[in-house]
Amino acid sequence: MRIKTTTLSCLALAGLFGLVGCDLDVPDLNNPGLDELSENPTPSGVNAACTGLLIGNRAGTATANGYVSQLGILGRESYNFDAADPRYIGELLAGELQPGSPFGGAFWGGPYANIRLAEIVLDAVDRVAEFDGAPASAIKGFVHTIKALDLLRVITTRDTIGGVIATDTDGVDQLGPIASKEAVYEEIAALLDQGAMELADGGDAFTFPFSAGYAGFDTPPTFLTFNRAIRARVAAYMEDYDTVLSALGESFLDDSATGDLNAGVFHSYSTGAGDATNGLTNPNIYAHPSVVEDAEADDARVAAKVVQVPEEEAGGALGLTSDLKFTMYTSPSAPVPIIRNEELILLRAEAEWAQGDLDLATADLDIVRTAAGLPATTATTAMEVEDEILYNRRYSLLFEGGHRWIDLRRFDRLDELPLDQEGFVINVRFPLPSAECDGRPGEAACTKSSLGD
Repeated sequence: MRIKTTTLSCLALAGLFGLVGCDLDVPDLNNPGLDELSENPTPSGVNAACTGLLIGNRAGTATANGYVSQLGILGRESYNFDAADPRYIGELLAGELQPGSPFGGAFWGGPYANIRLAEIVLDAVDRVAEFDGAPASAIKGFVHTIKALDLLRVITTRDTIGGVIATDTDGVDQLGPIASKEAVYEEIAALLDQGAMELADGGDAFTFPFSAGYAGFDTPPTFLTFNRAIRARVAAYMEDYDTVLSALGESFLDDSATGDLNAGVFHSYSTGAGDATNGLTNPNIYAHPSVVEDAEADDARVAAKVVQVPEEEAGGALGLTSDLKFTMYTSPSAPVPIIRNEELILLRAEAEWAQGDLDLATADLDIVRTAAGLPATTATTAMEVEDEILYNRRYSLLFEGGHRWIDLRRFDRLDELPLDQEGFVINVRFPLPSAECDGRPGEAACTKSSLGD
């Protein structure tokens, strides 16, 4: 990773000037800034930086060209018919992702800036006497969890290209090597497991405020269940299904008759002064026609998430059209899920399927299908259950975080994505950004195309 000191400070501190959807009072760390946090940490400085980590982790999620939108386009969940920028089609659907563009070069510098802030906080907390014992352990568990989430965004976009895990090198010109995909996932798993142990020793309260999207998960014991939920997702991506099940057993999964499938942790947005709004309300964003075409009849998730608009409100660009709009983000204050109970049940179904217990897998799938107004699945073979897992993940997690693209890639089924026009392509990963490769002459990873090996 290569981020100049001035850029790092701006990226890491930018979030600290805003709110996080619940009127947080965050001190301005720009003066004296990161140097003061590093050299003379105080309780207020560390607490503000922790809140800043939440804001930094949210950055780049719900803008018109952010994580949800770009991965939604790649996974044929959505379109962006922005007439002023043909790259939403020309680069994301019809060509290779470009390392120097704000599309192909995205989701690298921002996460690593937040990771760097996390490392500064981890170094600082041990030097604040007031945080001795449980408070320090709680902060460390929180920081390691957020660091894992940022690194997860790097690897879900770069996949087999890999990412940097040695991010604590001395000096801005000393670059950590590009580690393999497998090594990055191992690091993420280790961060989450370390965070879980620290949260377990973290007492009953954090010393800093959370956003509204973390309501119910804003104490060390409840945040621990969020940590374990993310650990289950990561284990599924690693095909470590024993850990999926064990992590889910410590998460907030609720499969009871009264369990709320929507319960979970969200990124918060608001129109408050200084806060970020949800940019997925952008009028140029439309749903891909296949979302409706491929759905089972009477699937309530489609009706709840997508609506057909009148012909005069339909959108189009470069020969593509759609008269379908998403209804999940109707307000600039609408939250965006990080992980929900519904995904946890589907992760358990996937683990049961992978271990050959198809009866348990279909029982979990039927929890989700029943909630969607569908009859029990008729799947009996392993392949049929795999199809059911992917179908239900597609519609339960529609346009929430690139799940369709990530899922088809990890199941080696990206070739099932529709190609809307002749000459369109399927991008399987993001390239390393040009700015990163400028500091890595001869780096083999910089020659890897977004179209795959």
